[in-house]
Amino acid sequence: MIDWKIYRMSYTKKAQEIVDALSLEEKISLMSGSEIREEVRGAIQKKLKVHYNERPYRAGGIEEKGVPPMLFADGTRGVVCGRGIATCFPVSSMRGATFNPELEEEIGVAMAEEVLDAGANFFGGVCVNLPYHPGWGRAQEVYGEDPFLLGEMGSALVRAVQSKGVIACVKHFAFNSMENSRFKVSVICDKRAEREVFLSHFKKCVDAGAGSVMSAYNSYLGEPCGQNQYLLKQVLKEEWEFDGFVICDFVWGVKDTVASVEAGLDMEMPITHYYGENLKKAVHAGKVKEQAVDQAVLRIIRTLLAHQGVIQDQQKDAHTKCDYQQHHELALRCAREGITLLKNQDQILPINCQCERKTIVVLGALADRENIGDRGSSQVYAPYVITLLRGIVEYDADVEVIYYAGESVSHCKRLAKEADVVIIVAGNDYMDEGECVANNQADVAVKKNEGGDRVSSLGLLERDLKIIHAVAEVRRDAVVALVGGSMIMVNEWKDEVGAILMAYYPGMEGGKALAEVLFGKVNPGGKLPFVIPECEADLPAIDWDAETFRYEYYHGYTLLNRNCVKPLYPFGFGLSYTTFLLDSLLAWRDEKNLYASVMVENTGDREGTEVVQMYVGADKSVVERPEYILKAFQKIRLKEGERKKVVLTCPINEMAYFDEKKNAFITENDIPYELYIGTSSLRDDLQRKRV
Repeated sequence: MIDWKIYRMSYTKKAQEIVDALSLEEKISLMSGSEIREEVRGAIQKKLKVHYNERPYRAGGIEEKGVPPMLFADGTRGVVCGRGIATCFPVSSMRGATFNPELEEEIGVAMAEEVLDAGANFFGGVCVNLPYHPGWGRAQEVYGEDPFLLGEMGSALVRAVQSKGVIACVKHFAFNSMENSRFKVSVICDKRAEREVFLSHFKKCVDAGAGSVMSAYNSYLGEPCGQNQYLLKQVLKEEWEFDGFVICDFVWGVKDTVASVEAGLDMEMPITHYYGENLKKAVHAGKVKEQAVDQAVLRIIRTLLAHQGVIQDQQKDAHTKCDYQQHHELALRCAREGITLLKNQDQILPINCQCERKTIVVLGALADRENIGDRGSSQVYAPYVITLLRGIVEYDADVEVIYYAGESVSHCKRLAKEADVVIIVAGNDYMDEGECVANNQADVAVKKNEGGDRVSSLGLLERDLKIIHAVAEVRRDAVVALVGGSMIMVNEWKDEVGAILMAYYPGMEGGKALAEVLFGKVNPGGKLPFVIPECEADLPAIDWDAETFRYEYYHGYTLLNRNCVKPLYPFGFGLSYTTFLLDSLLAWRDEKNLYASVMVENTGDREGTEVVQMYVGADKSVVERPEYILKAFQKIRLKEGERKKVVLTCPINEMAYFDEKKNAFITENDIPYELYIGTSSLRDDLQRKRV
C-alpha cells in the first residue's frame, strides 16, 4: 500500500522545477476553476438540460509544461458524472450501518474506477462531517454520529479511492452540519470538543493519505472556513502536516481573494471569480505575495503529478476495465448488510411464503418511488432503481402483492384486515431532507420546495402516521420499513406494529435487498449508526436558522449516557433472525494498547452476522470524559452453532484528551481504563473489565 505523504513528497523537486518555469498567469490558472459561471449557476438552478457535474469540472492543466488538469467528480453515494451509467450505492449513513470498513474499501475501489471511466481524476465523495443533531439535512451523506466510526469508514474510503490513483477529497472542513443556515452561521466550540469530537475523524482521513480537503461554507469562530487561517493553515497544514491541496466548497466557498490565499485555500472551484484576474491584480498591488501563490501551486502540481503516475500505472494493466455489473452487485451486498432490524415481535419476520400467507399488502406512497436520497450535489444518475415495491413484487411470483399509496385510511384498514401480511413503507425523501437547494446564496438559508434540515420534527409525516394508526385498529402485526437518511423518531407508534426495519436510502438495488431480508433469504445485520431516543428533548438543542451557534462536547449516545437517559434504540443496535452469545471476556494492556477478547457463539438456527463493539471509559482521568466511547469494532459472520474468538485493540493514545493550555493531546498512560464489550452502546448490553 502506498504511503501517500512520502510518495507525493517525492515529487516535490519536479513540481518545484515546473513552478519556477511558470509565469504568474500560468500559476494562477492552476488555482482557478475553469467552468463558466453561468453554466454552473444554471445547472444548480436546474435550468439546463445537463445536470450538475454531468461532465468532470476542470481546473488548471498546462499540457506543454507537463501539468495535468484537475478533473472533479462529485458524489458520496456514487459518481455524479454521466447520465444513466453510474452505480448508485446506498447512502453513507447506510454504509455506516454495515460497520464494515472492508466493504467500504470495496465500494471505494468501485467508485474510483467509475471516476476514471468518467474521465476524472479527483473524487469529492469523502464526507465526514459529524451530525451534531440528527435533523441535519445532509446526515445521509456521512457514516453516523460517532467520531470513531466516521474516522474508520472515512479513512477506508480514502485508502480505497486512492489505490486507483484518484485524488480523494475530504469535506467539508469543518463544522458543517447545519444546512439551512450554512452560508451565515458561525459555529463556536471549545477547543477540546473541537479536537476530540469534531476534527478527530478529519485527521484520520488526512493520516490515511487524502490528497485534498474541501473547506466549508459556514464560519468557525467568526471567520469563514474558506479563509480561516486557524483551520486551513495552523491545524491542517502545520499541525497535521497535510501535504495535499485545499479547494473551496463550490461557487460560494470564497468570499475574499486576499484572505483566502493567505489562509491557505489553494484552489477556487468550479468557477473563477475571486482568483483568476482578481488574484493577479492582488499580487501586482502587493496585497498577496507571489510566494503564497507559489506555495499553493506547488501543492497542486505535486499532488497531480503523483496521482497521475499511479493512474498511468493502473491503465497499463489490461484488467482495469470498469465492471459496472459487478458494482451493481456490490451495491446490493451493501444494502443487504446495512438494513437494520429494530423490532421483531413474536418473530413475525421473516415472512414465511411456504405456509398459508399468500397475500401481501404494501401501503405507503414511498414504496413505489425511486427514493435513493437527496437531489443536491450527491445525486447519482443510475441506469435503474429497484423500488421497494418492485423488490417485493418480483421476489416470489406465487405471492399476491396488493399496493396502495394510502390516500384513504378507511381503504387501508380494509386491505390490512384481509391481507396475510401488511408492509408499510414510511419515512422521507428528497423533499423532506437533503442539501438545501435555492436560487442563489442570498436565499439559500430559506428552505424552498426541497431539501434542507428537518426543522419541524424528526418523526414521520402525518401521511404515514395516519396509515400506521389506521392499520393498528384492525391488526398489530404490520411490518414498517423506514426510509430516510438519519434517525427517525418511532416512539409514537412503535407499539402499534409488529416489526420495524430501517432501510435508509438503500441505493439502486435497495428494493431487492429489502425483499430478501423480509422473506428471509438474507439475515439482517445492520447496526444503527446513531441513537434513537425516547423523545427529541433528549437530543442537543438546535437552531436551524442561527447566525451563531455553539457545539458542545456531548451529543448522541454520549449525551444520553451523561444525562442518565436510556435510549429507545441505542447506537450500534440491530436485531437478527438468529441469536448470539458473548462470553469468556478477557481484558489486558501493555505499554501501547488496550485489548479485549471475547468468545462469540451463534446460538440460533441460521447463519448471521454480529458486530462486536468495544467502548472505553476512563473514570480516573484528570478531565471529564464520556462514561465510555466507541474505540473498536469487528463484524463477524457465524454459521449456526459456530463459536469464534474476537480480539479488539485500542491504542492508548486513542484515549488522549486535548489540553487547551498546552494545545496538545495528552495521553494518560498511568490510569486504569474500563473496557466495555457488547453489541450496542446500551449499558445493559455491555460487559465490563478494568485494566
